[in-house]
This record gives sequence, structure tokens and C-alpha cells, in this order.
Amino acid sequence: MIRVLVVDDQELVRDGFALILQSEDDIEVVGRGADGVAAVELTRRLRPDVVLMDVRMPKMDGIAATEQILAALPSCRVLVLTTYDVDDYVLSALDAGATGYLLKTTPRRALVAAVRAAAEGDVLLDPAVARRLATAGARRAAMTTDGRQIVARLTPRELDVLKAVAGGRSNTEIAATMFVAETTVKTHVARLLQKLAARDRVQLAVLAHRYGLAEPPTQDS
Repeated sequence: MIRVLVVDDQELVRDGFALILQSEDDIEVVGRGADGVAAVELTRRLRPDVVLMDVRMPKMDGIAATEQILAALPSCRVLVLTTYDVDDYVLSALDAGATGYLLKTTPRRALVAAVRAAAEGDVLLDPAVARRLATAGARRAAMTTDGRQIVARLTPRELDVLKAVAGGRSNTEIAATMFVAETTVKTHVARLLQKLAARDRVQLAVLAHRYGLAEPPTQDS
């Protein structure tokens, strides 16, 4: 069973998400919290596998709560689910260690799939969020100095994979686009993680957007 803690300051929203997840045979909602302080306390006591976390909440926001939760329980996965797709929120949440960032407009099936993927250690970025980040990166005047240094350390194919990761593409999608085996993409991602000292592919995406390496989204991305 995947043990999930649902945290949102709106009772109806909190109960709605809990009802959706609790209806799945492999998911158990072990607790519900109304703010960041409760999220930290409940996580320490209940030790859930996944925390479904809102961003804007009283007492302590979801970003600060994510930092504290992962400091106390590194094995826990935090999946940020919010109405806000503002770039600063996304980057702050991912920097804090969130496994993914989804919007509250995410369809029911996608939400359930995201919780399962998070429990398995996969990272997720809502396509709409990925497009916003890529567009914001494209608006930068030029690649940063740090970005140029990163490029100098990567092979052309690794750079292509990094840009695709920043666009929110999965290994399967990257493999199909580049006409290579998925195992080859996994190898490139592993090398990127090592070369850039990144925690996971979400952090790779953050680095790419921060240093101006991400490309603007295409029509089919």
C-alpha cells in the first residue's frame, strides 16, 4: 500500500483529494493536514510514503514544510499540487526537494498515476508548468556564465537530453524523439546527474531553466 498524507488549507479540497485516492486499492490516506505545521508534525508521526502538498497555507507554506519534511524523513516523497503555476513557486518547490509539481486542474487519473509514480521515485512536472518554465527560460537575454560552463562539460547528446528533461519529457518520449533505446537515454540521464551533481531529474530541470539552457516549448511538447 502507498501511504499518503493530504495537506491543503481548504477542507473541501483536502477531503476531495483524499476521497479520490482512498478509492484506489493500492493507496491508503493515512492523514490530512490543514497547514504546513500540521504537515511536518503528521509526517514525523505517520511516516507516509507520499505527501500531497499545497503551496499557500497559513502558519507555514508548503515550500518550507517540504524542506522540513525531507530533512527529517528523506525517503518521503512530496508532490506539490496547487492552483499556482507561477515560475517562482515551481522553482522554489523543486529546490526544496519536491518530487513533482502538479496543478489542481490535473485530471483524476493523472493525479492517481502521479502519486504512484512518486512512490516509485519518479519525478513529475505538469506539462503546463514545464511549458511555462521553458518559455520563461527562453525570455532570458542570454545563457548565463554558469550555463556556458555546464555546456562545456556536456556532450552534444547529453545537452539534448538535458533540454528534453527540462521540457518535462519522460525517458520514453526522449528515446522516441532521438530515435535511440530508452536504456541509452537512462545512461545519458545518469551521466548528467553525476556531472552536474544533481539529486534527480527534477533538479536537472531546475538547473537547465535557471541557467538559460531550456528551450521554448514546441507545439507537440
